[in-house]
Amino acid sequence: MDERPASRRSSKRWRRSARDVVQPTLFFVLLLVVWELAVRVFRIPVYLLPAPSVIWAETTRIAAAVGGHTLATLQTIVIGFLVSIAVSLPLAIVITYSRLFANAVYPVLVLTQSIPKVALAPILVVALGANELPRVVVTFLVAFFPLVISIAAGLMSVPPDLLELGRSYKATRWQELARIRIPYAVPFIFSGLKVAITLSVVGAVVGEFVAANRGLGYLITSSTAFFKTPVAFGAMILLSIMGIVLFQALVIVERVFFPWSATAAEANPSP
Repeated sequence: MDERPASRRSSKRWRRSARDVVQPTLFFVLLLVVWELAVRVFRIPVYLLPAPSVIWAETTRIAAAVGGHTLATLQTIVIGFLVSIAVSLPLAIVITYSRLFANAVYPVLVLTQSIPKVALAPILVVALGANELPRVVVTFLVAFFPLVISIAAGLMSVPPDLLELGRSYKATRWQELARIRIPYAVPFIFSGLKVAITLSVVGAVVGEFVAANRGLGYLITSSTAFFKTPVAFGAMILLSIMGIVLFQALVIVERVFFPWSATAAEANPSP
């Protein structure tokens, strides 16, 4: 009697997962077909809007170079993202436990986000040199704000009754943080991580637009300068795929290591 509902729930979960994969894939294929037909029917010049078949042919023709640029961009994204985690977590913890520090640091956090990163990137290049560091800093600045806000919101959203229960058992601040606040904040943390990883892609490309000799952002600027529009489109599509893959990697990590968090998110799907 107990196995049937469990198997039914498992089957329903698999159908939902298959639907979530099949529907976007079919829509994407349909979009490519419409794109290809529109370019051919209306005879749109290649330098304005290349057909998907032309993008594929021109990008695969220089596959080795494109692969090197992709790895360079991926390296910048991962480093900036990891640095944002390393800074955001302790910062969010201090904000949670110190109202004075929170009041002092929040305006600075907002200030870092109000500055356009495209305007800041050239200044960082002058200050730090034309190397990998300015691109990592731009990626970090783009990614860490939503992450620190999400983590702090999760840590502060613990029900007071739960905190009082821990204190009644004489839990220390560290025990309260490790056993109550952080586990409760896991869904918030992963929400912030998912936003941060997609913004990291944007930050890395912004840094490469300003000063770089490799990376997909550099490939886009150099290709458009010589009217190699199909290669620029190919680099842009690769950036989109990279963002989707990194986002889904975090989804898988959440489902594998924190299944209760993923289950809670699926139980309250966004409309």
